[in-house]
Amino acid sequence: NDRNSTWIYSAKQQLLFMSNFANNNTRKQNLRGLSRKLFNLAERNQNFFLTMGREWPENKLGMVTVSVGKSRAQPIRLKLSTETLILQREELVYVQSEITQKDPAILSRIRVVMIPREKNGGLGVSVKGGAEHNLPILISRIFKDQAADKTGKLYVGDAILKVNGVDMDGCTHDDAVAALKKAGDEVTLSVRYFRPASLFLSRNRRNTRTGSVTSPTSASGDESDTGTLTKPKLEKQWSDILCVPLLFAYITRYHPGTDKIRHNAFEVVGMDGGSSGTIHCDNTITYLEWMRCITHNINMLNNHSITMSNKLLLPAEQICYSNWSHRKFEKPDFQDLKKRISHMCWTCERLMATHHWHNWKPQFLALKGSDIYLFDSPPSSTRDWTRCERIYKIYDCMFRILKDSELQDERQHCFSIQHGSGETHYLCSESRQELLKLEKEWFRTNYMAVLHQRSKTFGCSWRGRISGLTLDMNMGFSLYDSETKSYMWNYKFSQLKGSSDDDKTKLKLHFLNEHTKQIDSREVECSNLKTLLYSMHSFLSAKLASVDPCFLQDT
Repeated sequence: NDRNSTWIYSAKQQLLFMSNFANNNTRKQNLRGLSRKLFNLAERNQNFFLTMGREWPENKLGMVTVSVGKSRAQPIRLKLSTETLILQREELVYVQSEITQKDPAILSRIRVVMIPREKNGGLGVSVKGGAEHNLPILISRIFKDQAADKTGKLYVGDAILKVNGVDMDGCTHDDAVAALKKAGDEVTLSVRYFRPASLFLSRNRRNTRTGSVTSPTSASGDESDTGTLTKPKLEKQWSDILCVPLLFAYITRYHPGTDKIRHNAFEVVGMDGGSSGTIHCDNTITYLEWMRCITHNINMLNNHSITMSNKLLLPAEQICYSNWSHRKFEKPDFQDLKKRISHMCWTCERLMATHHWHNWKPQFLALKGSDIYLFDSPPSSTRDWTRCERIYKIYDCMFRILKDSELQDERQHCFSIQHGSGETHYLCSESRQELLKLEKEWFRTNYMAVLHQRSKTFGCSWRGRISGLTLDMNMGFSLYDSETKSYMWNYKFSQLKGSSDDDKTKLKLHFLNEHTKQIDSREVECSNLKTLLYSMHSFLSAKLASVDPCFLQDT
């Protein structure tokens, strides 16, 4: 289901389709040759394509509706980036003047602008300020389609430094108006944008002789303002109202705490518990696309976090994270299996029978070393790992995907984790893909844990004598008699043909005798029967993985 595998397959099919319908024989051969090269490239470098695919984040923008609780759904724009999901709402905001959107490098320097005066319209500018206000001469307005506007080089807020080379420093407003009138048919202005002028120019006009910053307008309209400045415009813009970090976030289709699935709707919950609200999509295609993109970015961030966490180990303790589903099986190094994180994901656990209608609770599951951790929230420090209340050895547990007939409600993709002590956790994943990925990581982690453990011995009795049943990766099943200090029997894992138990203490093992070709039945009694059975399953699957490298890929 990898995106790049799909792309490779699609590209191969398209090239073959094109080659079959090509008219020219040479062109047909070229297309078929290109298709063949793509086949070979995909086969030789599949791991490269898939690895690169996991590093490509999804960026997406689109309209949805969002509701919180029972409130009415509101139109919202979703903006998906590599690390966040942003919810935006369209609001009326005051836009800044055009001048603030120009290049600061241009506005900060002195600009020389030549304006040819028009016979009827003059220069087409209005000015304010002057020495009497302790301000430079400022362009307060530029009239549309007149001389100054046609140059495209003047902006409201420009300070006039010189007029035809004459310095305007210290000039009053009236002196500036007179200088502009007498400047001739071609006026050369030296200007520079005066940023503090925005507050000054936004004041209401008052008469110049009573302390105002403008003077009455001349008939030509080239010296001063012809009316009050317009207010900043109100425009619709998208404003961020919520940002959900995607690292260790989870996406769910279900109503919180229930088995009721939403129709074309989902919810994104951050690591801190912050929720996006219920995101509604118009159709199934849009819904699935958003789910895919968000899930992809969450998985990419989580995988990167796992890799970085493992790199924090000492050089002698580092074990590189690898996905065995995309490359040939190799024996791992076990220098520090106890510290290595192999997989982390969100699941949902069904609570015991309760009168409350919330029967499901989010749980963060982590496979670290040979241990299984179940958290209420993702661990953010070393202390969180040590304080976890539910930690189990993976080879003492049984992972089982539940059939449809075993489901307790309408939730799909459920599985159970059973521990030898009798504890059972009924959990579910959001999708079939996540469930299969967890199953694969479980078997891979179990293989590494068993290979690191090598053997495990259980106290039991055989024929009324105190003994020890040992599971060993190399030796198989061995029974050690504590009285005689010797092994009573030994069988390889491959010789086991069946087993049965009474669900209490007794276990009967059936082995094929290599010499007589008969079935040897060995019955033992063990007080810790469940743990023994689960450990047998773990050792047998690990042994199968060591013999058949494809086992972990095909699981």
